[in-house]
Amino acid sequence: MFAGLALYSVVNSVIGFFIFFAALDNNGANTPYVIAGTAVLALIGLGVGIGLNLIRKPWSRGLGLGLMIGWALWSILSAGFCTGLNPGLYA
Repeated sequence: MFAGLALYSVVNSVIGFFIFFAALDNNGANTPYVIAGTAVLALIGLGVGIGLNLIRKPWSRGLGLGLMIGWALWSILSAGFCTGLNPGLYA
């Protein structure tokens, strides 16, 4: 589970960095990039996490739960800024 959390943290740090700087543009021209980044992070965290849980092997369950927990923790602790869920990124 800790490996999944660490893996998602690395992926989120890279993709979230680009989402954050795309959202700094005040005229809203980069909103599609923010939406795409948000969808990619949710797909990696939740989609891949659920997929790994459905494999039902001990290693895949832990990794899948870690990915989903990582997505949830990053979303909650950063108020949605790092995962693209914050509505302020789209204004």
